[in-house]
This record gives sequence, C-alpha cells and structure tokens, in this order.
Amino acid sequence: MEGKVLLTVAYLGTAYCGYQVQPNGITVQEVLGNAARALFGFDCDIVGCSRTDSGVHARRFCVCLSDKGKDRLTTTIPAGRIARALNAHLPQDISALRSMEVSADFHPRYDVVSKEYEYLIYNGAERDPFLLDRAWHIPVHIDEQALSSMNRAAAFFVGTQDFSAFRAVGADTEPKDAVRTVFEASVERRGDLIAFRVRADGFLYHMVRIMAGTLVAVAKGRIPADAIPALIESRDRINAGTTAPACGLYLNRVFYKDITP
Repeated sequence: MEGKVLLTVAYLGTAYCGYQVQPNGITVQEVLGNAARALFGFDCDIVGCSRTDSGVHARRFCVCLSDKGKDRLTTTIPAGRIARALNAHLPQDISALRSMEVSADFHPRYDVVSKEYEYLIYNGAERDPFLLDRAWHIPVHIDEQALSSMNRAAAFFVGTQDFSAFRAVGADTEPKDAVRTVFEASVERRGDLIAFRVRADGFLYHMVRIMAGTLVAVAKGRIPADAIPALIESRDRINAGTTAPACGLYLNRVFYKDITP
C-alpha cells in the first residue's frame, strides 16, 4: 500500500474518556490502537479528525491508520477490507464502517472542509431507559411555538462570526481564534426527540453544547430568539445558556474536498 488508510468509525462515547489517548481513563483512540496492533502485529499511528469529549458519540468519525512514524500502512490486506477485519478486534460500542486508501500526505483533521454535529434532546414526559446517556432529557414539553423560536434563534448562528460567547471558560484558544463559519443550523422535532444540527468549518471547545443549552433557554423563554445576534456580538460566555450535557452530542459527518468517507 502506497498511502494511509482512512477509516470511518461509529461509536457510543458513554464508556470512554473522549477520543484522544489520556492517562486518566480508556479512550476511543486507545481502543482503536489496540485493535490495529492485534490485526497488523505492530503499533500504528491513529490520527483522528477531531477530539470528542468524554461521553460524546460519533456516527461517522474519520481516522487515518499508518505505520508508526511513517506516512503509509504496511499490510497485505486490501484497504476496503480493513474495516471488517478490525471489527473482529473492537468492542460492541465501536464499529469500523468503511475503510479506503488515501494519499500519504492526507490528514484527517487538517484536510477537513467542514464538520456536522447533531445534539439530541429527549422531550418525553418520563425518562426512557433506551435513551439513557444518548440524549438530554427535558421532560417539560417544548411546544411548536417554542420549537419555532429555537429554529429562529439557530438561524442567527449561520455566518462567519466570533463565537467567543459559545466557548468554554478557560479554553486554551486565543480570542482571535474564536472566528468560525457556520454553514447550516436548524432544529427539528422527531416525535419525542428534538434534534439541533449544525455544520461549520470548525468548532470551539464545548461550542455545540453551549449552543444547544442556549436554544433550550430560548425554548423556556429565558433568552429571546432575537437576542442571539447581540449575544454573539457580546463575545461574553456569561450571556449564553448552560453547557448541555455531553450525552446528547454526536459528531454526525465529516466533509473533505475530494473524498467521501
């Protein structure tokens, strides 16, 4: 194989301390690395498209596999079969969906054009055990008028703006790095589930979760929908809503210029 392998992965983040390897708990990257070692017989570089927090899920997360310290993967297994082969070594809450060869200079993070996240709110009156750790349970009914307000508020996120007000306090990026371009942002109801979906060229730490918390504040009448532009302009985290729980957040899709993972 002349290049790397791009792997598309889905996982439930409940049991993991996020994606990236760290000393205080098991992570998705660590589990993928162990599976790759079991399959190929040597350590691989496992480079992800993003860093997801503890408890956050992913539907189509992208990872590049290559020999340790190299820009290619040494294997006789055809690239298209690696996903299935890896699944034999992965736990039930992580699944390799697809694998394909990419060029040696491809980078799953730096070559991203945009990423799409979805935040799920379970709006049933009673808790649903099947949605435990997979959605934020808000039992007070969000009616159609409140949902419309959420959608109107979400529309104000679209555009190139400084999203400092939607960045976690203590985040290690400078204010000048808080400008992001949001391409799409909308809210829809699917039965008892309310889904907030947003696509952008990049996201700040906890940005989507703070957006989701702000939209819930809009639904409850605590923040007017039309106040979102001024809130953004303030660049002050204190003006936005609470940080929504990690359990409702999903990395939905990753977009690249020339490939479809």
